[in-house]
Amino acid sequence: MTADHLILGGGSAGCVLAARLSEDPGRQVVLVEAGRDISAGDIPPDVQSRYPGRAYLDTRNIWATLSAAMGHARSNDAPRPTRRYEQARLLGGGSAINALMANRGAPSDYDEWAALGAEGWSWAECLPWFRAIETDRDFGGPLHGDSGPLTIRRIDDARLSPFVDRVMHTLARRGHPIGQDQNGPWRDGTYRGAIAVSDAGTRLPTSLAYLTPEVRRRPNLRILTGRAARRVLFEGRRAVGAEIPAAGGGCEVLRAREVIVASGGIHTPALLMRSGIGPAADLRALGIDMVAERRGVGRNLMEHPSIAVATYLPRAVRERNPAEHHEQAIWRYSSGLADAPAGDMHAAILSRAGWHSVGRRVGCLFFWVNKSFSRGHVTLRSADPSIEPEVDFRMLSDDRDLVRLKQAFRRGAEALADPYMDGYREHVFPASYSPRVARVAVPGAANAIQRGALSSLLDLAGPWRGALIDGVMAPGVTAATLMADDRALDDFVRQHVGGTWHASGTCRMGPADDPLAVTSPAGAVHGVDGLRVCDASLMPSIPCANTNIPTIMIAERIADMIRHEGTTDRALPEPTVRGSILTGDITH
Repeated sequence: MTADHLILGGGSAGCVLAARLSEDPGRQVVLVEAGRDISAGDIPPDVQSRYPGRAYLDTRNIWATLSAAMGHARSNDAPRPTRRYEQARLLGGGSAINALMANRGAPSDYDEWAALGAEGWSWAECLPWFRAIETDRDFGGPLHGDSGPLTIRRIDDARLSPFVDRVMHTLARRGHPIGQDQNGPWRDGTYRGAIAVSDAGTRLPTSLAYLTPEVRRRPNLRILTGRAARRVLFEGRRAVGAEIPAAGGGCEVLRAREVIVASGGIHTPALLMRSGIGPAADLRALGIDMVAERRGVGRNLMEHPSIAVATYLPRAVRERNPAEHHEQAIWRYSSGLADAPAGDMHAAILSRAGWHSVGRRVGCLFFWVNKSFSRGHVTLRSADPSIEPEVDFRMLSDDRDLVRLKQAFRRGAEALADPYMDGYREHVFPASYSPRVARVAVPGAANAIQRGALSSLLDLAGPWRGALIDGVMAPGVTAATLMADDRALDDFVRQHVGGTWHASGTCRMGPADDPLAVTSPAGAVHGVDGLRVCDASLMPSIPCANTNIPTIMIAERIADMIRHEGTTDRALPEPTVRGSILTGDITH
């Protein structure tokens, strides 16, 4: 059988595409996912939980051998260490293991997309789709939806961590007012975080919210899990299907009238390059037959560079519910840097830094550059699909990102040291999601013994607690040193910069005559027929947001474009809104 649509990748975007395209009973849809199935009847407790701290540490849920270079060294001959980069490998993708945050970004993000050549992706054109995907339980009005598949809510007073609440009020006293709605008008301040969870308080990955039992029973939808696409197949310049591993060994060919690659910001460009679409010289060097040269494939790799400031929490202000969501509030502010938009900086105010006993004793301000300027790349190491691509984010290669992360560390350390925080924090120290921290957090008996011993020591250390933290937990330098020595702070940020698991931009939308654009604004790959991309790799620039909700919005829109190609009607009519609403200049 030849399917109408073969979707390669069952992540946040792929599940949306499969659900929406199969609504038409005349379309045969096949969804292929490399990882395991996650459905309403068999969702694991760690994935179902609204606290995601263990789900992304489980190697069954991620591409276990994927690594990436994060920071950018001062000199080209300096060593570039890599670390594991957790990307989801299960049905639902990032929506099944991420931090659940459901923010959209700034209106200017989408106007920037349109200005960069993604015609039709302005804020005015995207807003109706953001509304269509959500049922917001806390806010209504022209910026919010009330009948979408994703339920959005914020933590209530009874469950808000005392530490998070105190940080918000401390920041308010320092000139950063407490706002009500993170997805309301785009303004600086602190907000309780908008998260996508069910009315029962559990995770809503797209594999549940979109691939409901009803949808899965559709006779025109076939879902194959545990199969990683090896390459897209072509006849001339037309995509005709894909090669995937067969259930009993060997390979199987799936044919389709249209192939849609939805494998994410890293694996989508890798799959295109293995299939003969990408920079010609690079592919020929690996012995890959060229189908179409598109130099932008794998380029424009974007992330939100991050750094953190942490503190030991007195017993009375610790999070008592181990299942409670940790990112209970956020702090959005403007750096004031030239060329940076309003709200270009973000901090997650974390009630605890990890799922384990040590993490519950640590509160954290996890900062990232909301609108980063550094760009990296994804390249193939081999034509062998079992070998992960080379991923180099080149974070801080643009000095504007380094300047803002250093500024963020200073602001965070000053806020936590504010006298108004007395009794809600003790020793303040620098932190990062380093390979050492990631290793210690892995579940297991040996790690549990180490974590338990350290937790007990921290509680019993009394006046020596600060020295213990600086000697054992801090990354070799104290907060006081970093605040006093700009060179030391520079070195710390360069060495410990991390990401936020928001890889994007590597197959960006744009006009066909742009040599670095990979697809049309409808996701159709330039230079070939029958091939489309639909995921975060389409983003021309990174939005000021966790990328999951923008990715779901992209998938909804592209599914609608596919269903209505050649017609003028729309599946979701745009509401009538005033111009001021579209710029975010309204109040509730």
